[in-house]
Amino acid sequence: MVKVEIDEGSGFCFGVVNAIKKAEEELSNGKLLYCLGDIVHNGKEVERLKANGLVTINHEEFKKLRNVKVLLRAHGEPPETYEIAKKNNIEIIDATCPVVIRLQKRIKQEYTEEQKRDNKSEQIVIYGKNGHAEVLGLVGQTAGEAIVIEHFEEAQNLDFNKNIRLYSQTTKSLEEFKKIVEYIKENISPESTFEYYDTICRQVANRMPNIREFAESHDLIFFVSGKKSSNGKVLFNECKQINPNSHLIESAEEIDISTCQGVNSIGICGATSTPKWLMEEVSTFIKKQIPEQEINVIY
Repeated sequence: MVKVEIDEGSGFCFGVVNAIKKAEEELSNGKLLYCLGDIVHNGKEVERLKANGLVTINHEEFKKLRNVKVLLRAHGEPPETYEIAKKNNIEIIDATCPVVIRLQKRIKQEYTEEQKRDNKSEQIVIYGKNGHAEVLGLVGQTAGEAIVIEHFEEAQNLDFNKNIRLYSQTTKSLEEFKKIVEYIKENISPESTFEYYDTICRQVANRMPNIREFAESHDLIFFVSGKKSSNGKVLFNECKQINPNSHLIESAEEIDISTCQGVNSIGICGATSTPKWLMEEVSTFIKKQIPEQEINVIY
């Protein structure tokens, strides 16, 4: 009998749940609602909300709007976005994740104090993905002056004769962040100071050991995630390292059912941007493809 299990720890994080809840509340009133960027990095969930009336726009389209409601997703936005909204009489439905808001305030405070000191010898460094919505919002707190490093190797390009203040995108790898911290400690000039702030969301970080354990406990893994999801890429790579028989899919349609042959257990898991209903669809698809007497579905 083949065991099929959906990982109970996978699915939307608090920030995404909150953003979608706010969108659904507005849409339930039958009002026009715009969202600045995809509300979540999952195409299927974006399609679902679009069918309910949510209109996704980019920043250029946002600048042209007047007298409407716009939802800001969990990733957060730079100060410029709020300034445009005020100027154009746009009502903001702010769904920025509280963890991201705290991080934005920290970086803004550091940058403001640096400006007061006129301290040109300090570098504000953000470990994050270049161009990611959250990172753009964080860099915006420093008038675009923060340095973004996406990988450990890029830490080598920092000026170690200057003070360094290191922060992290909330969904980055905790292990790699620690490697960067140790590298800077080893290379910073004795005349310079180094302070770092572990701003990685624990709800996300704790999924790393959990996903490893889940991947190890099954013969086959289907990791359900949107291709745009930064968090999804990180978690899938963890699955793949632990269990080479792991497959990244966006939906049930991408499953090659022949991969299920000869396995005793199938695990279904996903990113913080993966809705539970999508993982359940994958489970249902597998159940229909495998004879009923051979399957045991676990939730």
